[in-house]
Amino acid sequence: MSHDRPRFAGRTCPTSATLRVAPQDLIKSGVDDNSTCSGRRAVEERSHVARHRYGVRDHRAREWGDVELRDYWQTVRRRWKTIVACLVLALAVAGVVTWQATPQYASTAQLFVSTSQSDTSSDAYTGGLFASQRVTSYADLVETRDLAERAADSLGGGTDPEDLIGKVTATVVPETVILELTATDPDPLRARDIAQAYAEGLSDLVEDVEAVEGRAEGFISASIVDDAQVPETPVSPQPVRNLGLAAALGLLIGVALAVARELLDTSVKSPDDVAAVTEAPILGSIQADGDAAEAVPADVLDNVTPWAETFRVLRTNMQYIQVDSETKTVVVSSALPGEGKSTVAANLAVTLALAGQRVCLVDCDLRRPQVAKRLGLDDAVGTTRVLVGQVDLSDAVQSYGSTGLQVLTSGPIPPNPSELLQSQAMAEMLKDLQSRFEVVIVDAPPLLPVTDAALLAAQADGAVVVVRHGKTTRDQLDHALERLEAVEAAPLGVVLNLTPSRRSGKAYGYGYGYGYGYGYGPESDVKKPSRRQQKKERKKAVADAARTRPEGGRRAQR
Repeated sequence: MSHDRPRFAGRTCPTSATLRVAPQDLIKSGVDDNSTCSGRRAVEERSHVARHRYGVRDHRAREWGDVELRDYWQTVRRRWKTIVACLVLALAVAGVVTWQATPQYASTAQLFVSTSQSDTSSDAYTGGLFASQRVTSYADLVETRDLAERAADSLGGGTDPEDLIGKVTATVVPETVILELTATDPDPLRARDIAQAYAEGLSDLVEDVEAVEGRAEGFISASIVDDAQVPETPVSPQPVRNLGLAAALGLLIGVALAVARELLDTSVKSPDDVAAVTEAPILGSIQADGDAAEAVPADVLDNVTPWAETFRVLRTNMQYIQVDSETKTVVVSSALPGEGKSTVAANLAVTLALAGQRVCLVDCDLRRPQVAKRLGLDDAVGTTRVLVGQVDLSDAVQSYGSTGLQVLTSGPIPPNPSELLQSQAMAEMLKDLQSRFEVVIVDAPPLLPVTDAALLAAQADGAVVVVRHGKTTRDQLDHALERLEAVEAAPLGVVLNLTPSRRSGKAYGYGYGYGYGYGYGPESDVKKPSRRQQKKERKKAVADAARTRPEGGRRAQR
């Protein structure tokens, strides 16, 4: 998707740059059809200054292969649940395995390999070298069946030699002629007996192997210097070691899965993701608040809450769209259904009306209309009846309580929505609305399933695309903007919807306003209320406002 030439009011400027800064500041200055090249260069200069001031980078040039350490940290913060789940799962598995494992006891006996006494020092040195070479061979004898049978005979009780072979290991102490035999068994007494039987059997086997004809004793012998003892503590399992290794393995797997999911996840979660797709500015970020979204807009937006504050930020940024135009007609749409476009359109219109502007909200989603239900208005008369000439526009417009907002609902659902929206009657209705109101907000269907929104955006000043955090993918946003470009409609900006709230004060547009209405003051003087207290006070404020709200703001009874 190409965005080399940003659009301004349906036209392109080959040298202008798009301004992307923080949502609370000036986002983008629009240029209308009568703008000159000098004005466009001024916009470019302001964009350059803002980029330098706020440290904005061009994320389009950034590829996934160029991953910084900060990106890994952000991935860990976003995917911490995956990492914790892997850690807990690894610890749980290690705990179960350790708990169910049979304790094993180990007992060790030591043998000293030596040669017969020599009269000269040279013979003693040669004998020492010979013993060092032989001790390695004796260690291999531990795995032979002959030695296992000797030990089984010594143990008695019908012991199977095959069972003994895997229970005993031999280790040569480095740079010595000492051989250690270690037997492992669930029974500590039997572990001691097996180790002692093997030590005695190996001593006899060495004597038989190294026997010299005509001599009473062989040239080399293996003597037991340390008898096997009964172990007091098991050598396995080791809970601390097992849990430590499980924790390290769980963290590694968790981080690997988090990074893999992050690389494979193409959903839009940040302004960087939007900037990687389009040069259109981010006009606002609406945090997720289920209670506020279900409340009456006239009531919840009149209070000072985080939800209302995000729409005030959006209202402020909307002022910099088409700054030279006396009236603005803005289409609000999204890539797919369920991204909150109708909620954003309705609350934005109410917020603009509460600021004293003459605003009309028009429901042009003639397939799944939501405005009438959202605002509690009558849906019998609306856009469709005006377009077919059954009702005059003045008679179809309804007032929404005391907010000053005028609303044109959708009316009955027609069988041919696309034909109505691209008719001459629709164009005349939009012109009539522009002559009466300062701002016209058009709630349109999604861009990808149908073409209605693109047709409406072509007749308006442009479209604001609502993107749902964590659901809308970059490809879907890209294709939605391509639909607008296909009809030469201007993408005025993007609104991130249902973003998770941030507790820190670093995100101005996300959490600003928590203090007002909940006891705002210096941190040393006022204790910050808990989230449960904030929710309780918010419900109380909404309930109090519901008892005194105007008739136009009441919801439709189901």
